[in-house]
Amino acid sequence: MRIPFLSRAPVVPLVRLEGLIAPRRGALPGAALDITAAAPLLERAFAIRRAPAVFLAVNSPGGSPVQASLIGRRIRQLAERHGKPVVAVVEDAAASGGYWIACAADEIIADPASILGSIGVLSAGFGAHEALARLGLERRIATAGEEKAFLDPFSPLKESDRDRLRALLDALHEEFKSWVRDRRAGRLQAPEEVLFTGRFWTGREAVALGLADGLGDAAGEARRRFGEEARLLPLGPRRRRFPWGLLGDAALAFEERAAWARLGL
Repeated sequence: MRIPFLSRAPVVPLVRLEGLIAPRRGALPGAALDITAAAPLLERAFAIRRAPAVFLAVNSPGGSPVQASLIGRRIRQLAERHGKPVVAVVEDAAASGGYWIACAADEIIADPASILGSIGVLSAGFGAHEALARLGLERRIATAGEEKAFLDPFSPLKESDRDRLRALLDALHEEFKSWVRDRRAGRLQAPEEVLFTGRFWTGREAVALGLADGLGDAAGEARRRFGEEARLLPLGPRRRRFPWGLLGDAALAFEERAAWARLGL
């Protein structure tokens, strides 16, 4: 008879990193993924001494590059401190910021139908100055600093703002590309002109392109690497019991739905 707490079967923590990547807004936690939500889960996972590795279940359409970078950096810091290998297992998608996080792992495993890639940066908004004019409203804005009203949605888009935004996006894109180059060094199988355009691929295609290392799922990978008795220990964020911040959650849900829709999911 096996006594559970005396079992020597390998236990592999599986940290769930899922949803839109966005900073926490306000005093109460929201539904988005950020460093505040991810850090405690990662700390718990890497602190399990007997764990032969840490698995990451990545399922995200992307979001904030800053939060993705913070999470990715924390993963590497903990992996180096504890000397544990990290395996990212992609579910529906590791796209954009989701792929940024997946690249923090030593290996990336995906389902054949997963979506990976989207190595690019997006900025979207609306211009409402013509609508204001039709309503007979006049925009009045005063600034100290000529660029303080950058991309004001109620003023016509200036060419200088367009150029500045392009430079900002290019700089962020270069940070993303540099991270992928470093983390996937020697494994990328296609030129950067193909991989770094913002395009995304299925898991099977991603393996062929060197964006992922193999096909599979978390349970199967745990058994293949550590034996048939290996078991996963899922670690995910706590669900809120009270309907705090419903309006904020609704806005996040709308934003997340739009992010998934860009992937056709």
